[in-house]
Amino acid sequence: MFSVLALASVPLGTVASSAPALSHRLVIPFSANTSQNWSGYNQGSAALGGVLFHQVAGDWTVPTPSQHKSGEAEYSSDWIGIGGGCVNAACTIGDNTLIQTGTEQDIASNGKRTYTAWYELIPAPETLIPSLTVHPGDRMHAAITEKIAGSNVWTITLTDTTTHKSFTTTTAYSSSHLTVEWIQERPTLIGTDGTSLAPLPTLTNPAFNLAKVNGAAAGLKLAQQIQMTNASGAIIGRASAPDSGHDGFRSCTYTATCPAPAAN
Repeated sequence: MFSVLALASVPLGTVASSAPALSHRLVIPFSANTSQNWSGYNQGSAALGGVLFHQVAGDWTVPTPSQHKSGEAEYSSDWIGIGGGCVNAACTIGDNTLIQTGTEQDIASNGKRTYTAWYELIPAPETLIPSLTVHPGDRMHAAITEKIAGSNVWTITLTDTTTHKSFTTTTAYSSSHLTVEWIQERPTLIGTDGTSLAPLPTLTNPAFNLAKVNGAAAGLKLAQQIQMTNASGAIIGRASAPDSGHDGFRSCTYTATCPAPAAN
């Protein structure tokens, strides 16, 4: 077990008193296949024979959040990324780098829903993309590509294929190139009085699809699956088995089962 984000001085469950910034790094995995804040799929270099990752891509549907607990502000994200996950199959080796992009779908204590697009370069918190307006049910396509292998210069693209709007930026970032992910998450809240994991809303169960690594289909396997747990170890976010094309899966919240989607 390892911790990528140091939370020792801030108890889990601490509520920030001001509007929080958000961060999307992995926090305290319990084992190779469970995490307190991620569900989805993670591929690690050591588990795949030493391959380095220079490109990741994937699609998902923006889910609709509903309050799991009445009167509570709750937060969620869907994203793809390079770095930040489990490098080996046993998840005893972690990765402190992470470049990622995705959507945020939150619900306030009064029930108001908000949807945003973002990218993030750990250790900085997320950068919002105000030029890209997303809506529940929109289909998103994301890609992160190193311009030249080993250059640590990356192109990040996030496209709403429903509205045909797109955002692209190129940035320098020193990556380990050691993991790739497709994730649904409850993010970390960063406030003036501490850091904590966000409460997770109940979400419609979006399907990820067209997952690619280094330009080829991802070939997702059950051994790469991550289930999200609460502090008591109960599963609150499930990733389904891969679809028949092994490039997609469904992400479910607060369910006992999570059926795989049909490949498309």
